[in-house]
Order: sequence, then structure tokens, then C-alpha cells
Amino acid sequence: MTEAAIPEPTPEQAALFARVRRMMLIAGATTGLAIAAVLFAVGYRLYRSEPSVTTAATDVTATLPKGAKIVSTAVAGDHLVVTLDVAGATEIRTFDARTLKPAGKLRFVSEP
Repeated sequence: MTEAAIPEPTPEQAALFARVRRMMLIAGATTGLAIAAVLFAVGYRLYRSEPSVTTAATDVTATLPKGAKIVSTAVAGDHLVVTLDVAGATEIRTFDARTLKPAGKLRFVSEP
């Protein structure tokens, strides 16, 4: 059997091959950079995400004034709202739903 001899490329063919190689390197580098950017963005979002409310079990004890009664509770956005009756005066206390830390207090009293 005779082996087929591969002829040497002409200067035009060699220039074309070099150009194709360069374009393939650019395309490969761009693809690698895009994949790295996506992996970085996903990793950043996973690392910086806040813990979910359902996964964090928190035990909090809130103290109420003596003789206070809870009239109602509600959830408004990211806040827990508790309405109290304190010796005839109405008081609304809000708590952050994620951390259960007090966010504010509003007291209603009658004018004398």
C-alpha cells in the first residue's frame, strides 16, 4: 500500500489556517470567560443570600406591660404587627418578621 503524501499548504492556505486558529482561540477564550462569569455570579448569590425565615427557628420572649392583653396580630409585608390593650389604651407594636426584633411602637390614648 502506498501512503498518501500530504502536500505542503500554499502561503494563502497557511494564512487561512492561521486566521481560523486565531478566531477559534478568541471564541474559546470568550466562551471560557462567559462560563466563569456565570459561575462567579451563582456563587456570589449563594454566598450572599440571607437565611430563609423557614429554616431559622428562633425562640423569642417579648415582655408585655402588666395587665396588657393581645387584641390582634397580623403580618404586613416584612413586619409582624401586634395590637395590645394596655389599661384601656391601645398600643401597636411591630417586629421584623425575619429577626423578630422590635421595629416600632405606636400608642393611642384618649384626651383627658
